[in-house]
Formats: sequence, C-alpha cells, structure tokens
Amino acid sequence: MRLLIKYIKMKFSINSSLFCLLVIVLLSSCARNPVTGKKEIMLMSESQELALGAQSDPAIIAQYGLYQDETLQAFINEKGKEMGVISHKPELEYHFRILDSPVVNAFAVPGGYVYFTRGIMAHFNNEAEFAGVLGHEIGHITARHSAKQYSAQMIGQLGLMAGVIASEDFRSVAGDASQAMGLLFLKFGRDHESQSDELGVQYSTKIGYNSHEMADFFQTLNRIQEKAGVNIPSFLSTHPNPEDRFEKVHSHSDEAQKGLDVSQLKINTHKYLNMIDGIVYGEDPRQGYTDNYVFYHPGLKFKFPYPANWNLYNSPSQVQIAPEDGKALIIFTLSQEKTLEATAQAHIEKFKFTVIESRNTRIGGFPALIMLADIKEEDPNTGKPTGKAIRVLNYYIQDGKMIYVFHGMSNDVDFNKYNNAFKQCMSNFNRLTDLSRINVEPTRIKIVQSKVDGTLQNVLANLDVNKDDYEELSIINGMLLTDLVEKGSMLKVFSQKYAK
Repeated sequence: MRLLIKYIKMKFSINSSLFCLLVIVLLSSCARNPVTGKKEIMLMSESQELALGAQSDPAIIAQYGLYQDETLQAFINEKGKEMGVISHKPELEYHFRILDSPVVNAFAVPGGYVYFTRGIMAHFNNEAEFAGVLGHEIGHITARHSAKQYSAQMIGQLGLMAGVIASEDFRSVAGDASQAMGLLFLKFGRDHESQSDELGVQYSTKIGYNSHEMADFFQTLNRIQEKAGVNIPSFLSTHPNPEDRFEKVHSHSDEAQKGLDVSQLKINTHKYLNMIDGIVYGEDPRQGYTDNYVFYHPGLKFKFPYPANWNLYNSPSQVQIAPEDGKALIIFTLSQEKTLEATAQAHIEKFKFTVIESRNTRIGGFPALIMLADIKEEDPNTGKPTGKAIRVLNYYIQDGKMIYVFHGMSNDVDFNKYNNAFKQCMSNFNRLTDLSRINVEPTRIKIVQSKVDGTLQNVLANLDVNKDDYEELSIINGMLLTDLVEKGSMLKVFSQKYAK
C-alpha cells in the first residue's frame, strides 16, 4: 500500500489536498482476499459483485442463448456445487450455465456465475479436464479477480484525474500515460490467470480428479489457437500462452498429489464421452445460417441477402452485418411492439431520431414501413449539436404477430456510399419456403469405437471418415494423427459426415 501511494505521488506530482483525498479513498477500501488472506485494495464491495453478476447473467444468456441438455446441465450443476463447497468462498451461491455457442470458451463473472460454451464441452475428453477448467473459473470468483481488476483500473483513473487537475502540462501526455497504465494492468490479467490455474488444480484435486488432465487440455487449446492462425506472445496477452501453462499446471499437479493415492483420482473418460454423444458441434443452422451471402432462418422461415464480403455475426438477440472498414452496420432484430407504427415511434423516442422521411409499403408481400432518420451528435459538455450525425435507414416488416426490424447506419457523410447495400439487403427480405433450406440439421459429435488397432489416422480411415476432417478430429480427440489407438477405444467423429 505504502509503495503504491508513493508511486502515485511521484508519478503524478499531485497537490497535497488531492493527494490526501486519494489516500483516504485507498485506505478506506481495503479488504481481505479470501484466497491469499492478505489485505488488498478493493473498490468493489462483495454486494456490488453479487449485483453485477445478477445483472450480467440475463444479458449473457440473451447474447448467446442456453444449450438445452438436461443430462449435461445436471452434471455441471453437481460438480459445480461440489467444488463451490470446498472453495475459498463456500458460502456463495454459484450458478452454472452452458451457452449455445460453438466458440471454445469458459468464463466467470462476479457473484458466482460460471459459463461454459457447448464448444468447449465438445472439446473436453474426460471429466477431469472439465473439472480443472471448472476450478479455474471458480478460482477467478473466489480470488475476486474482477473486483481487483476494477479496483486497479479505478486507482489508475484516480491518479490520472488528479494529475490532469494538478498539472496543465500533464494534459498533453494524458493519452500516453493512460496507454502505459493499460500495459501495466495487462500483468494483472496474466497473474490472475496463473493463480486461477493453480486454484483449478487445488479445487479439482480436492473433489477427487486428476488435475494432470487439465494441463493436457492446454495442448488442445494451443492447437486450436494455431489452427486459427492466432499466436499472441504471452507477455502481451491477458491469458498466459497455453504452452507456458502446460508445464506449470503439471508442476502444480505434482505438488497437489503428494501423499495421495494417484490411482484413486478420477479421469472418467467413458462416462464423459457418453454424456456428450450427440452434442451440437459448430454453428447450429436451425438458429440461422448463411450460404453464398444469403441469411436463412429455418425456424422463423425467412431469408434475406447481405452484401458480398461483409461479415455477419448471428446471435439469439440480433444479427449484425458490417463491411471490413467498419464504417457501416446493419442490425436485424425483432420488435416487441404490436404494430409497425408503434415500433417506429418507440425507436424515435429511444434513439432520439430526427425523421427525414417515412412511408408505408410492402416488402416480400408483407406490410412494411420505411423510415430514414438522423441521430444528431451533441457536445457532451454543452448539449449543443456538433453538426455531425449518424444516418439510419430503418425497415419495419410485419409477418402476422412478428415484426422484423432492419437498421442500416453510417455517418451522414458516408451514408450514400452504403445506401444501396442497405436497400439491397432489406428490400429483399422474403419468406423461406425451400424445404431443403428448412429441413437442415446441425453437425453433432458422435461417439464410436475403434474397430482396429493403429494410428489415429488409420483408425479414422477405417471408419470411412472424410479425410478433410482428420486434423480437426485429431484436435477434438486431444490426439495427434500419429498417436496409437487401441481397438475398442472411444473416439469422437462427426455425425453428419460419418459413414455408418
């Protein structure tokens, strides 16, 4: 604490009254960390953490959707509650979710909320790998990493504000100082990840799992990273490099297992693989999919084209489409209003639209309302118009009780450059009737047994698996194509591509 205050005083040369105010804030905000037992600066209270988690959870679910699998959900609830009890915050009520996302990810938010994507669940090859990552995420919560990150950022902001107030010269370098402060706080992220890895080992070992499997899962993460063409040096990343973590977690596991009968520690490969047999892998076309720059939604039975070479992101709450230059955006979503006119009026009030023109028409045989409007930029200090504006082309289309909404937006100076692209997309919204486009099924993980002894590559060939899938299947099985596989071993293949 003394070193931190001394650093801020030296760094920002603030006057005595501001310095005293800053010291009072810091000294009144100390709390004992439940993991380390040490007092640390915490500018976010535990009640605020609980509130933040409760507020964030509905937004996260709306963004990704929940993956519906009662068996898998019951499994993560059981293991999560079991681990929560032996954690450093056993009194906390934990919540565990499986998100309907193909991305390989797991994360936690304050207040006891832990999320796994179906993408990462499909990549685990046993219960012990899952338990290690579960412990890692619970570790973020018990060590109050989010609160510490928030506190560190707030301290940086307090120092920067005090410096700007006390020194006119500091205004010219505030941007550089802020950037340096950001680089400083990258270290907090790496340290937090390393500490959570260690807690993941501790917690998973305490509930009876072999945490060496957690280390092996980092090899899978590293291969996913390499396949995606991402290679971030560990010293510039908030997450340590998977290869660095591999060695450290094995070392932590050796330490945690001293004095234990290692043969009694669980891995549970067969049990876990049977649980994920049939899990959706990759994008689920039933929730919307693209083909040749056309977006199809089999469930709601509509389609519309979008501009070539624009990027489309589909989530349960909305579809976003944008060009590479990022100077325009199309948002497609649903309205909760009952009429076109009520939807338009709600948006006028919500977004402070200045309407330029509005007219009723029909799109794809449906009643529609088209409205062109501006969102005028205001000076945050004076509240007066700056003369700049965002121009928005809005299409409201009604199909029975459903009202679909398109917003095509760009700066007013660039709008004409994208206007035709907006209209081409929105005006060609239409009903989807092609049964081949409606009756689509997602790719799923199928668990099969090897029919022969041999390398993974030979075994996959024996199963008549498509050669183009060999490398991806080797990754999700946590193996190399040259690894030996015994006859009868359980393996993951793709249901849609597996020759029965």
